[in-house]
Amino acid sequence: MLSLAYPWVLLLSLVPVLLQWKKPTAHAVDAPVFPIGHWLSDLPGVSRQGNAVPRWQTLLLVLAWVLLVLALARPQHVGEQIQMPVSGRDLMLVVDISPSMEEQDMVLQGRSINRLQAVKRVLNEFIDRRKGDRLGLILFGTEPYVQAPLTFDLKTLETLLHESGIGMAGRATAIGDAVGLATKRLRDRPQQQRVVVLLTDGANTAGEITPDKATEIAAAAGVRLYTIGIGADSMIQRGLLGSRRVNPSRDLDEDLLTRMAQQTGGEYFRARNLPELEMIYETINQLEPIELDGKFYRPVTELFFWPAGIAAALWLSLFVFRRNTSRLNRVRQHTGRSVNHG
Repeated sequence: MLSLAYPWVLLLSLVPVLLQWKKPTAHAVDAPVFPIGHWLSDLPGVSRQGNAVPRWQTLLLVLAWVLLVLALARPQHVGEQIQMPVSGRDLMLVVDISPSMEEQDMVLQGRSINRLQAVKRVLNEFIDRRKGDRLGLILFGTEPYVQAPLTFDLKTLETLLHESGIGMAGRATAIGDAVGLATKRLRDRPQQQRVVVLLTDGANTAGEITPDKATEIAAAAGVRLYTIGIGADSMIQRGLLGSRRVNPSRDLDEDLLTRMAQQTGGEYFRARNLPELEMIYETINQLEPIELDGKFYRPVTELFFWPAGIAAALWLSLFVFRRNTSRLNRVRQHTGRSVNHG
């Protein structure tokens, strides 16, 4: 869509008409005369003496003036609306990668997979749906570390999640330190919705800060914790002496995860299988919706240089024409005098 930034400037295109209306008719001028007043009469190629301006030169000069006025009005091309990346949330994903996450008690299409594989599969879809949020990834075991800082680049985040491996952060589980690190990363961001999604399959067995203290710090910083306990309630374990039913989630501290969520205004979820894990992240999507309303802009392309360039070309063409014509007239006059004297 074409538009003008300063449409009122177009009123200046009437200046030549007003000056012509006030101009005395008895005084003749030579070409090319710029039709906007005597104050430009000293420009190169503009003269006050001689015959009247040829009509075609007058029309071209008027056209050049109109084009200059149009350039001053700043013509623009305004494009279609484009949605801007807007962060409804600063959301940090905190994932346990201790050795217990290698337990193969998740089932995908009739095939057993370990807990971390299930988490990666579900988180990929969760990340894809958070366009507009700034997401980060913290992995933890004995110690937590930032695998991906808060970013809008969700594709890179998915790649870094895919590259994470069991045992990379040690063999213990430092839940308190992981929540403390996530809170620190979120607290440095501008004040807005701050969310941590913590997933683990065990209890706190390491770290310098207790989970309860980390929860207290998170609540004071306005960070909301959603905690997820992953692991089946029971599974068949085969051995040399036969099969037996065991509880692979016996180390999961559900009371702690529930307390952490409640104290920060979040919720605790239990994921016993892959469908439940998928449902949990879908629920978090609904509890923390992405707010994108009104975040649009229209790209603007400036076009003023086109009328300005054409006006300059017209003026220079008339200047060159006037100069060449004057030179040709002087040559003819000189030749005529030589003939007469001869």
